[in-house]
Amino acid sequence: MSKHRRLLDLSMSLRADLPQPDPPRFKYTPHRAGGTWLGLGAAACGVKGSNWWSIAKEVLSELLTGRLVRSRDFPDGCGLAWEDISCDTHAGTHLDAPWHFGPYCDGRPAKTVDLIPLEWCYSEGVVLDLRHKPPGSYITPEDLQEALRRINYTLKPLDIVLLMTGASAYHTEPRYLTDFPGVSREATLWLTGQGIKIIGIDAFCFDRPWPVMAAEYQRTGNPRVLWEAHLVGREVEYCHLENLANLDQIPQPYGFEVICFPIKIERGSAGWARVVAVLPEGEETDAH
Repeated sequence: MSKHRRLLDLSMSLRADLPQPDPPRFKYTPHRAGGTWLGLGAAACGVKGSNWWSIAKEVLSELLTGRLVRSRDFPDGCGLAWEDISCDTHAGTHLDAPWHFGPYCDGRPAKTVDLIPLEWCYSEGVVLDLRHKPPGSYITPEDLQEALRRINYTLKPLDIVLLMTGASAYHTEPRYLTDFPGVSREATLWLTGQGIKIIGIDAFCFDRPWPVMAAEYQRTGNPRVLWEAHLVGREVEYCHLENLANLDQIPQPYGFEVICFPIKIERGSAGWARVVAVLPEGEETDAH
């Protein structure tokens, strides 16, 4: 039996069939078509410049001379597979950068996702159990403080705080878009005031559900109820993770690390992230 560090995936797969306002669109190129497309691409790469007529002539020449590589030229008639994906940067598990919240943060240009310090994205983690909060309610500073008291933990700067609402348990159902609590402005300010730079939540949105915010705005006319936790990022520099999963499978509320490096998208307001909990060393177990 060997000791090893265990990794727990806290991310959702990027899929087109999950409830979401703007579903990703996938085009899969299978192995048996991939070889021919690779041949066409290779022929195109051999042409200097981007003149489509020159590219067409080169491809036609390779077709006529039999030089064009096709799928049938690969072992078993299988070339290489790949996917073309069209989706926004806020699909699936992702990290929202300060630029998402507004063009400026505390009077300075807000960081885009490619400028997020890597040190923010690899740090010690803590899970706060907020599954008792009803859908549409606020997560308040008092909720956070009570959750910390229950686990006897004091936050320190650069901890990555993971808020467990339980919403990810029904992430394949339409109610995932509407049935979750949201973080209040005051709670966001309290966390960032402890030196926290990244806060994650296992729900569709960091703020309350859109129907709840919209109804309150229509009732009160107060624009401060719209995306209030997001807009804290115009005053205090922080990021948050949305659409986390498996927080209930982390075996302890703290004493583990979190890795959440986002894809480096130039000038991006967010980046898809493979969020992973690095758990303490344990005995290797046999797979069954």
